[in-house]
Amino acid sequence: MQIVKDIQKAWNEKPLLVVMIAAVFTRLLAAIFSRGFGMHDDHFLVIEAAQSWVDGVIVPGHPWLPGQEIIPDGHSLFYMGLHFLLFKFFNLLHFTDPVAKMFVVRLLHAGASVYAVWLTYKITERLSSKRDAALAGILMAAFWFLPMLSVRNLVETFCFPFTLAGIWILMKAGNSKWPLLSFFLAGFVLGLSISIRFQLIVFVGGVGLVLLIQRKWIPAILMGSGAILSVVLLQGLIDYYIWGHPFAEFIEYVQYNIKAANDYISGPWYNYMLLLAGLLIPPISLMLLFGFFRIWKKQLLIFLPAFLFLVFHSFFPNKQERFILPILPYVVIGGVIGWNSFIVVSKYWYKHRRLLANGWIFFWVVNFVLLIPVSTAYSKRSRVEAMSYLEKYKNIKVIVVEDMNRNSAQMVPRYYSRQWMQPLYKSKLGVKQYAADSLPSRVQDASFVLFYSDENLQPRIDSMKKEIPALVFEKTFEPGFIDDIMHKLNPVNRNETIYMYRNEKIMPKHPAQ
Repeated sequence: MQIVKDIQKAWNEKPLLVVMIAAVFTRLLAAIFSRGFGMHDDHFLVIEAAQSWVDGVIVPGHPWLPGQEIIPDGHSLFYMGLHFLLFKFFNLLHFTDPVAKMFVVRLLHAGASVYAVWLTYKITERLSSKRDAALAGILMAAFWFLPMLSVRNLVETFCFPFTLAGIWILMKAGNSKWPLLSFFLAGFVLGLSISIRFQLIVFVGGVGLVLLIQRKWIPAILMGSGAILSVVLLQGLIDYYIWGHPFAEFIEYVQYNIKAANDYISGPWYNYMLLLAGLLIPPISLMLLFGFFRIWKKQLLIFLPAFLFLVFHSFFPNKQERFILPILPYVVIGGVIGWNSFIVVSKYWYKHRRLLANGWIFFWVVNFVLLIPVSTAYSKRSRVEAMSYLEKYKNIKVIVVEDMNRNSAQMVPRYYSRQWMQPLYKSKLGVKQYAADSLPSRVQDASFVLFYSDENLQPRIDSMKKEIPALVFEKTFEPGFIDDIMHKLNPVNRNETIYMYRNEKIMPKHPAQ
């Protein structure tokens, strides 16, 4: 086919162009179709928090709002603060639709991710060859999970362009007209990554260690000074202004993680090695990991910071999967360079080139089978749609989120309802009120009840009607396709159907209906 020949020609002659087109296409695909949110942190610690500031709602850990005693909650205000400023700007434009605003947010993250792909290509090209750069770039552009994660509000992926840009500036500093300034600027940009994800202090420390090992004393001092200044400005001064003492959020974050280290997903020290081996699709993933470790001497700047980050998370008890994502670009860069340099000298692979080719064919087939459905997945659809539906009702004061099948009920994204009603979460352990933006409420005060899942549904409805007799069925909200599959594969992924009931006594049927 002619189109295949044209792509092959472009790949051979202009690989960077092909890589960037692939990166833009996959990110646009995800930005348009991958609505919702992936997990708790990428919505409630960023979007919900920023919008609550804009609306003047007091919730735990949010400063600047009078009326209640508030304390740091252990999360950097920098990334969430960027969204606060963005949403403030939207208000000035009278641009208030929650779904439309999130589309813009995803587009901005898509742009940052495309830049990270470009940096991956340029760094690899500078360290090795255009051939290796093309492979590393296309992997970062089209890995099956990356487009979807890149448009989410995840600090673990949003940090990509900051660490990569810092490394890129550092690599070019020797050829710069102002090399000393370049070393300082590289440190400042790397410091920004720490303000996005606190654990990246290990990565940035690894960069400084590389410079010290190479006896580049002045560059190490300048790089370190830039990183320290960046952190002082964005963590020290801002926290001092808000909380009255510098680094309040960082200190709280460290203290909390020490106390709660074993309260989350744990596993053996090799847990993240297994995760990377599976996530990057074997057998190619094993080749990339082999290549990454193989380049430790020749490409110390790529290897050591990422390796130290991997070691830190491998031995820290809390092992949530997304925590290891910040080093992914370096595993790809180092893996491609190391593996391709190995097969050149390997007698085995010289004799088994067909086997290697089949491994890549298998990788790309599996990758593309996963890429489209994952990149277009509407995550947490039932919860998002339920809150969007409530937007048509005004002045909702209280809702009940009922999941008596579990020990806790999943939080609802009130951002999409454009109102800050009080959710009461009713589970096996009783009724909880997480938010602190209103006085304590009663179940009887609820305008709506959201029942999670159909398990024992009718007895639960009958029980709730004893407290709210005027309860009538309103609407059902189904999970997205991927949500449904993930829940069936593992019930721990609580993406379930929501059955909404309305309290006729408090909330008459909407006139538009």
